[in-house]
Amino acid sequence: MEPRLNFVTLVVPELAPARRFYVDALGWPAALATDDVLMIHVGDKLVLSLWSETAAREELGELTRGGTHPFTLAHNVASAPEVDAVLATARAAGATVHPAQHRAWGGYSGYFVDPSGFRWEVAFNPHPIGSMTLP
Repeated sequence: MEPRLNFVTLVVPELAPARRFYVDALGWPAALATDDVLMIHVGDKLVLSLWSETAAREELGELTRGGTHPFTLAHNVASAPEVDAVLATARAAGATVHPAQHRAWGGYSGYFVDPSGFRWEVAFNPHPIGSMTLP
């Protein structure tokens, strides 16, 4: 099996607020949009899939929110000023923003929370792996 990730699927309580945030406010183009799912091409062979909780439950069975481990999604940029610019865009789109700061690992990052409660890190990573993530 090759090490590969093609989809990141987030189950959201309601799809309409997610669509308003990602497509309408942030301007990310929808690759597929139905009443139950919104798919956005976010990288080379990588899709962010936002799936309504009702539709997800039909396919996955009962969903539990309690007891799950927290995780973040990340959007890396090439400089510290770009971190602040992306966070400002997210704030203008209605996200809750946790301001960026210099981190012990040498980078600069902050977070925003989308309407469904998912945390996105916005980071400038000066280490070689950081530049590998940029287009």
